[in-house]
Amino acid sequence: MAKLNAAAEKQIREICSRYTDEKTPLMMILSDIQNEYGYIPLEVQEVVSQETGISVAEIYGVVTFYSFFSLTPKGKYVIGCCLGTACYVKGGQQVIDKFSEILNIKPGETTEDGMFTLDALRCIGACGIAPAVSISGTVYPKMSVGDVPKVIEEYRKKEGAA
Repeated sequence: MAKLNAAAEKQIREICSRYTDEKTPLMMILSDIQNEYGYIPLEVQEVVSQETGISVAEIYGVVTFYSFFSLTPKGKYVIGCCLGTACYVKGGQQVIDKFSEILNIKPGETTEDGMFTLDALRCIGACGIAPAVSISGTVYPKMSVGDVPKVIEEYRKKEGAA
């Protein structure tokens, strides 16, 4: 097992202990860890396995099955471009391609500065405002390729002001 620092390992064990009375605690434990750290690497899964008795293979299967869990760190701003049918037909692929071009990353990757992660999503339930993009919870309706540079600049300016 790769070595976690003592404080992180202690916190993960504390998260696990919150759910000792639950019949099926895994999703709650993983959700809390994801919310706390932003991702769930293998060494964390091993600690969860020790604490719960659930095999690392089962934990890994859950982490990789559900798209809201991640094995790698995400950027500060997660850009989710919908590629569901309505969004795709209205130019969603071109929108994600433009984000990819400007940020110099592919879907599923994070920029070197850790600011942006680009994700391709199947459907975000915003078909009436297609193509839709979600950035860390904010939905941008009817995105066009021309809107992409302005949106990226908006987030970069937020960082400059921070």
